[in-house]
Amino acid sequence: MPSVYNWQLGRPMRYPYEQAAPKEQFAFVININRCIGCQTCTMACKSTWTFAKGQEHMWWTNVETKPYGGYPQNWDVKILDLLEKANPGAQKWKGETDAGVKKPYGEFAGRTVFESPEFVARGEQPNHVLGYLPTDEEWRFPNIHEDVPPTGPTKPMDFGTGEDATGEKKHRAWFYYLARLCNHCSYPACLAACPRTAIYKRPEDGIVLIDQKECRGYRKCVEACPYKKSLYRGTTRTSEKCIACFPRVEGLEPECEGIPMETRCMEACIGQVRMQGLVKVDKDSTWIEDRKNPLYYLIHVARVALPLYPQFGTEPNGYYIPPRWVPTKYLEQMFGPGVQQAVERYRTPDRELLAVLQLFRRSNQIIARYEIEQGPKVYETTQNGKKFEMYNDTVIAFNCSGKEMFRTTVEEPVYIRPEAHANSI
Repeated sequence: MPSVYNWQLGRPMRYPYEQAAPKEQFAFVININRCIGCQTCTMACKSTWTFAKGQEHMWWTNVETKPYGGYPQNWDVKILDLLEKANPGAQKWKGETDAGVKKPYGEFAGRTVFESPEFVARGEQPNHVLGYLPTDEEWRFPNIHEDVPPTGPTKPMDFGTGEDATGEKKHRAWFYYLARLCNHCSYPACLAACPRTAIYKRPEDGIVLIDQKECRGYRKCVEACPYKKSLYRGTTRTSEKCIACFPRVEGLEPECEGIPMETRCMEACIGQVRMQGLVKVDKDSTWIEDRKNPLYYLIHVARVALPLYPQFGTEPNGYYIPPRWVPTKYLEQMFGPGVQQAVERYRTPDRELLAVLQLFRRSNQIIARYEIEQGPKVYETTQNGKKFEMYNDTVIAFNCSGKEMFRTTVEEPVYIRPEAHANSI
């Protein structure tokens, strides 16, 4: 089996196909701290792509409540258990973090879904991916355990205390919303498992698609995808998945007017949770330095956004700013090393990070570059024992054509409704 380089693992790994990389890579960042679980993104995707017969169970985008929620149910617990059985007690990270774009999270010493072939015997098929096929019952409840915390009060209004990602004492009862869509991985497990080679990764933007003419519905992609974002449609006997709204990314929708736009789930977000873009990648899939691209800044410079389950080995291109009120050990299992540092940076952001965070959901166009115009200091305090200064800087966003999209300030303006219109009744 060929060897490819996975920068999220910090090492080469086995993969059924030779190393290849697109010209640009579709990627996104979701700020879990802001998500309110309103499901607006879910319904925007549903009403656009999966409202037809046979697609009733298809939720290309969904928001699940962690730690107990999941669609399909227990998808992450099951694949983590399979990996542990394949490599008992050795699914660990080693080395130092923050070693540049080649090893930002250290090195993963365990096995990926591509490196446990003895546990996935498939007869004559030469390429194997560790996975499982969910039951019909596991697909039935997209909102199972919504808003359910891991522990409740022992008596009324007594929630106890526990430690969050920074070691600070917090309420023992916690949960958070995890918004998920296809990660359009650099090394897709669905692509690796397809016996028909019906799945391909677009060379121009890295979006992963299923050729409906070639697919025969073997469901190997459903079984192999560790995130369970490839789904089978019984009415057509083919598999379907998120297409990253590629007409919008290409700028071909009438609304776009030739300018690349964000996907429907990104555009519909009312909580200012999401940011989607395109990043330049090298031949080994590592990111080429693009200091003023907001995604590059959040992931490789500020390092507040982390990949979802990087130990799976698919090199997902979906990144998350971890929630600051959740126990560290739980988050490290989900986002890998660097969680505590990411949460600390988010809790006490520096001047540039605070400005870049204002870019989320200010426009439906893809932000290619940003600039910051410095403003006056408006606030100063101590946060977690560290000095925090807030400046009312102006951050300016530019689209893929180099045209200014918008400019916004760190301190939001206050608008006072005149007395003549005190309310809307």
